[in-house]
Amino acid sequence: MIEFRNVNKVYNDNIFALSDINVTINNGEFVFLVGPSGAGKSTFIKLLLKEIEPTNGIILVNEMDLTKIKRKDIPYYRRKIGVVFQDFRLIPTLNVYENVAFAMRVVGSPQREIRKKVPMVLSLVGLSDKYKAFPNELSGGEQQRVSLARAIVNNPSLLIADEPTGNLDPETSMGIMEILNDINHAGTTILMATHARDIVDNMRKRVLAIEKGTIVRDEQRGVYGYED
Repeated sequence: MIEFRNVNKVYNDNIFALSDINVTINNGEFVFLVGPSGAGKSTFIKLLLKEIEPTNGIILVNEMDLTKIKRKDIPYYRRKIGVVFQDFRLIPTLNVYENVAFAMRVVGSPQREIRKKVPMVLSLVGLSDKYKAFPNELSGGEQQRVSLARAIVNNPSLLIADEPTGNLDPETSMGIMEILNDINHAGTTILMATHARDIVDNMRKRVLAIEKGTIVRDEQRGVYGYED
């Protein structure tokens, strides 16, 4: 699913954001990416999303070498990955149904499929009764559920969640994690960057810990392990 082989990322000021990263994430895994601020988590995710290029090394996603993808093909690659952000990134002028349907229209799904699939994923995230609501009419937790629905509506094999509970209260956060867990159990690989100690410690999934651009810990059923 994901493989980093001897990956380095050096920025212009000769600072190693990532240094000699070698890691494999298999199909169907749920992996937490943890570490102090500035450790390299965002760089790790940006490399996977093809937002930046590694200085050297090889990155494989579904056996595709990201370093060889042409610029014109990057949008098509990204459409195969579900992404959830801390700040939701919903389109404010579209209602819940339209925000989720938009992700299907981008990939050219027929209208018949959109009408069938969107209600299904809204039901999965518990928002069937909110399909006509606009983002500004929803709570933060509800907006993140819409974001989740949008991320999974095209059946991605990989879901990347970047601090998806960062703006949410603990109870709402656990609700989001339950949905992510269900998505994972259905077969989707999940990589989640987080500072949420309680979530990591409670869920006991695989933990990749990054410090100063280096993976210092890779544990099955791991814990958060930081004081920040």
